[in-house]
Amino acid sequence: MKQIYLTHRFKKLTQLKIYFSFILICLATLVSCKKDTADTTNVTALSIVNASPTLSTYDVYLSDVKINSAALPFGGTIKYGQYASGSQTIKFTTAGRSESLLTKSISLTPNVYQSYYLIDRPGSLDGLLVTDDLSATSTDKAFIRFINLSPDAPALDLSITNGNSLITNKAYKTASAFTTITAGTYSFDLKDGGGTVKTTLTGNVLTAGKYYTIISSGLVTPASSSEHALGIQVILHQ
Repeated sequence: MKQIYLTHRFKKLTQLKIYFSFILICLATLVSCKKDTADTTNVTALSIVNASPTLSTYDVYLSDVKINSAALPFGGTIKYGQYASGSQTIKFTTAGRSESLLTKSISLTPNVYQSYYLIDRPGSLDGLLVTDDLSATSTDKAFIRFINLSPDAPALDLSITNGNSLITNKAYKTASAFTTITAGTYSFDLKDGGGTVKTTLTGNVLTAGKYYTIISSGLVTPASSSEHALGIQVILHQ
């Protein structure tokens, strides 16, 4: 009788151990899931564009970590990378040097795409952080927006050459929302408020379902050969 009792008790203890082991595994899994969720949701996809209208090239640091693999020239871009959301410090230096030319605090929003544009001349460098809403999809339309990043330009319109205006009256450092355009090859004009064409860019292929930011860059009146004249740049978001 005693042997039967001990055997029964041993079985009960074994069952309890298995039960508590199962509970511990479940708790560990829940903690792991919560950690994974925190790790994947508190990030921002950030891209960088050099729209400062000179021959200078730059290195870019985010919270003291260099994020470019090669010097960033005028018109150069850094594709989206994932970075911790919240307050970050962005710093630009002359390529190969450590002294800051521009240091600013920026706020990265969780779970969104954002782009940071380096703008204006050396000595008055500034930056513009813009949120990129890339959520819509299309099988026959591309998505475009326009940002005026030319420091000495008036408010500008983006138009199809010999065609309709697409986005109008954008002052310096002002971005439009994304709008749709039929996929195809286009020539774009930048016009002032009086309708005068300031510059043109031809042969722009826009692919269905893709997002593009079109920027005015350079200067209406360059002070020297080291400054770029007003132009148009089409940037594919990737």
